[in-house]
Amino acid sequence: MTENEIFRYFKDYLKNYTTYKKYWNYEDGVVLLGASDMYKATGDTFYKDFVLGYLEENVDPDGKIVRYNDSHPAVDNILCGRNLYFALDETGDERYRKALDYLMGQLKGFPRAENGSFWHKDRYPEQIWLDGLYMASVFYLDYETRFDRKEQYPDVMTQFRNVRKYMFDDEKKLYYHGYDHVKAQPWANKDTGLSSNFWSRACGWWLMALVDALDVMSDQIYEDYREIQDLLKEACDGMLKYRSSEDGLIYQVVDHPEAEGNYTESSGSLMMAYALMKGCRLKALLPEKYLGAGREMFESITENKLKDTGDGVKLRDICGVAGLGPDDKRDGSLEYYLSEPKKDDDSKGVGPLLMACSEYIMSSGK
Repeated sequence: MTENEIFRYFKDYLKNYTTYKKYWNYEDGVVLLGASDMYKATGDTFYKDFVLGYLEENVDPDGKIVRYNDSHPAVDNILCGRNLYFALDETGDERYRKALDYLMGQLKGFPRAENGSFWHKDRYPEQIWLDGLYMASVFYLDYETRFDRKEQYPDVMTQFRNVRKYMFDDEKKLYYHGYDHVKAQPWANKDTGLSSNFWSRACGWWLMALVDALDVMSDQIYEDYREIQDLLKEACDGMLKYRSSEDGLIYQVVDHPEAEGNYTESSGSLMMAYALMKGCRLKALLPEKYLGAGREMFESITENKLKDTGDGVKLRDICGVAGLGPDDKRDGSLEYYLSEPKKDDDSKGVGPLLMACSEYIMSSGK
């Protein structure tokens, strides 16, 4: 698919976009982040106007997020707030600073496990999910860098360190989807507390959390910066070993290409492509080792997954959703992940496609 065709797909998608849920949600947030990245890469104000238009509707002049659901704490609720930094930078409107302060207050009040990590949600007590680092910790780090003199960097670093400590598999060099600190959940291994498989999008969220953390944190805090950089390199090295020999992408269950029904999944693959390309742009990864892989993965998506279906161009093979629990639901098995339906044009795939495209453009020197 040509660049102009990809751009046309983006604009048609955004012109017709409707909110993913009735309340402030991370699914919208991912699309907004992708649109702001495309604005930065292309200078096309269409993308900026899309982001600012959404936020103007959802943040009132007093800084209240009008559709925020505060009845059930969840790190997912924080992600869309990362777009408020962009709005504040572009407009200087203090409503966005007030909204950022509100979300930071919400985050600081979230329940935590004994190890210092935020619970994923109030209905998922004592649990760390790999997704959560992207949902909240990058927002937290950006806030500390901009407004709080980096005083809470140690707390943010605890969030990342705990994931590496508890969720990394030293043999396979991959990260498990979830960890239950009290080992009480039916899906959790009774000895380790870990879920039993490596899900592509969970691994993708982690990669994006690491590279975006490097983008917003101060490199003057050298030891923390270098620690995140090392985590990014280690995680990329681990994932690269599992690319499909056919299309170069990542399988829904990363390390089981042989499983019947397994498929190369678009959102996780795009997240990985984005992290590789952005990591090179930030000089956190060596371009001669990693950039080619990131560009190849983006190109494979546009060739193999972005297809004209007869009903318009669609981004295919996006896992609609996957989770763990509650209770005995969603058991984390191989069969479970492969049973979740695939969707076309889901925001959790299109947002990373926008992000990866922006990095592809910038790595092309355009």
